Amino acid sequence: MKNLIIGFLSFMFILSSCKKQDNKDKEAENKEVKTEEKVEESKITLSKFEDSPKFTEAKISLNEPVVGEISEESGKAEVKFDFNVENYELGVQTDGAGENGLANSGNGQHIHFILDNAPYSAHYEPSFSKEIEEGHHVLLAFLSRSYHESVKNAFLVQPVKVGEPKGEAPDLSAPHLFYSRPKGTYSGKDTEKLLLDFFLVNTEISETGNKVKATINGEEFTITEWVPYVIEGLNKGEVKIQLQLIDAEGNLIPGPFNDVTRTVTLK
Repeated sequence: MKNLIIGFLSFMFILSSCKKQDNKDKEAENKEVKTEEKVEESKITLSKFEDSPKFTEAKISLNEPVVGEISEESGKAEVKFDFNVENYELGVQTDGAGENGLANSGNGQHIHFILDNAPYSAHYEPSFSKEIEEGHHVLLAFLSRSYHESVKNAFLVQPVKVGEPKGEAPDLSAPHLFYSRPKGTYSGKDTEKLLLDFFLVNTEISETGNKVKATINGEEFTITEWVPYVIEGLNKGEVKIQLQLIDAEGNLIPGPFNDVTRTVTLK
């Protein structure tokens, strides 16, 4: 009888061990599946965005400061900018905002102010002041829809000189590429569609001429038409975007702004 009990207990122990091992195998299998899901590569796509209202009559010009009369001070200077905006209303929502899937400013249409191809500042009034370091600078300003798409026919480019800088001013007659969007941190549904928008000065792009090469998280896209684009298929986390102005042979066109890299965050 004693042997029978011992045998029964041994059988139950072996059965319990088998079940535990089976459960461990299933857990390991589930973990492998979840791990595979996490490392699944994103399928990044880049497509033209063509749903925006046109503002063909919109204009922007600069009342103050006058070119060549920026500042005679040394070091940093507080420079007042006063823009004249025509046929375009700042501070209102662009038609289609909130319906096209793009991140939108609740403050409405605005001016994108870009100095030396640094990240833009958005301005919803035509007059404001900026603290600028001594030196030669290049200002690009253009009108922006409320969801940050540039109005490509309403812009200005001009030199900004502060103090008595050394060296030569940038050649504003040369081809230049300026970065605009995407920018900053995106969350929720705003992570699904990112606007890729840039500005070209003194150049055109085409299938047979100059082009813009966009590298998004390591994936390369060749852009031959100057229009806004939508990036989709990105994973959450940091997104690295590089824009380069290249010639027909794929060589980088020389210039201080023609190779720019930015990082945005999706969460």
